[in-house]
Amino acid sequence: MRRRLGRALPAAILVVALVGTAVIAYRWGAGDRDETPVARPSASPSATAPPTVSEVYSALAPSVVSITSVSKTESASGTGVIVNADGNILTALHVVDGATAIQVVFADGTQAKAQVAASDAATDIAVLLPDQLPSVVVPAVLGGGAAVGDDVIAIGNPLGLTLSTTTGVVSGLNRSLTREGKADLKGLIQFDAAVNPGSSGGPLLNAAGQVVGVVVALANPTKDGTFIGIGFAVPIGTAVGAGGERPPQI
Repeated sequence: MRRRLGRALPAAILVVALVGTAVIAYRWGAGDRDETPVARPSASPSATAPPTVSEVYSALAPSVVSITSVSKTESASGTGVIVNADGNILTALHVVDGATAIQVVFADGTQAKAQVAASDAATDIAVLLPDQLPSVVVPAVLGGGAAVGDDVIAIGNPLGLTLSTTTGVVSGLNRSLTREGKADLKGLIQFDAAVNPGSSGGPLLNAAGQVVGVVVALANPTKDGTFIGIGFAVPIGTAVGAGGERPPQI
């Protein structure tokens, strides 16, 4: 906005000059002149912007695998996430429970047979050990805790649509989920990023691209198995501990 000047100029005028981020002040009057610069504090640099969803997806996609399991009576599909340089894969136990054969496909197309190296029915978490790895193994970065309202990103293979990504927020914490014929799942993260059958075992990420949970279920009172706005994930500390590894620092 232009400042309106009065009819008469004052005897002294303050002139401010901006040089880069420093502010230098000069003052002069009718009969004297003082050109001694007075340094002003420099502007603070702005904080580094968080990565975009596209950047998070690009960084994490190489860590995500698709999983197909076959048992005597049925087959199942799901998602997994590489958690260390050895290529160990975290996933949901119900994706591979009772399987006679498990196949994983890495993001670069490498296919491998896998076996269950560890599992925990109480948390619905399993660790898979593939018999072959891609030429470059890209483990995901495991994060800490999640808070209600935090932005989250889910990457998975819903309905066979590989490496799909969705976004949402953490809707609640410490949720319990009743399972038919099994003990309740407890301590879950509730979120509203869309997930569907095939997403189970996939990573739930925070805005920095760190894995904060492993997707295990969705809520649907109609039992149609489609997403209506409520998904659940096991917190990453619990998931890693269930797999026999040391939980990340939270």
